Amino acid sequence: MGLPRVWAGAPYADEVRAVLLAHKERGALRLAGPLGAVLAGAVRGLRAGDGPQLLVPVPSARRSVAGRGHDPVRRIALAAAGELRRAGTEVRVLAALRQRRVVADQAGLSARQRLANVAGALEVPGGAGRLLTGRSAVLVDDLVTTGATLAEAARAVAAAGGRVGGAAVVAAPRGAFAVEGEPMEPISRGSG
Repeated sequence: MGLPRVWAGAPYADEVRAVLLAHKERGALRLAGPLGAVLAGAVRGLRAGDGPQLLVPVPSARRSVAGRGHDPVRRIALAAAGELRRAGTEVRVLAALRQRRVVADQAGLSARQRLANVAGALEVPGGAGRLLTGRSAVLVDDLVTTGATLAEAARAVAAAGGRVGGAAVVAAPRGAFAVEGEPMEPISRGSG
């Protein structure tokens, strides 16, 4: 499957970086709302198709969720869904992906090492697979760097019979953003 088209709501720098880290690593749960609003803008920018939206969050490692006391990406996805519903979009968050094996921390790994690290690491369990079959899903995550995790998530969703309409993230590195009038594939910048 490879990396789907990705739409980011903001550049990963300065305040955005600080807010994401505060939410993810320091448990500032109240920040899920503003981060969800940015993610909702990325989902809108993606224009993944008409009809109900199905948001599939990229899962955090079980040990990370246990250590943090929450799953930050799922929490942001739920906040984004609330924002989209208030704007009249029919949307559902489906936590369909799970890790089938432990992966190393991606920080400090090269793009090639990240691809190898996450290859085959995600799966869609049977019950969730039935909910994905024949439906278009938007993968959601807090941050994209090399795209290795989103590519693996797309592979797992496709293997379960789902269709990936793209991916929406809160933030991406500045270099991943398109210059106005010159779209950069596969990552584009959100407008709101």
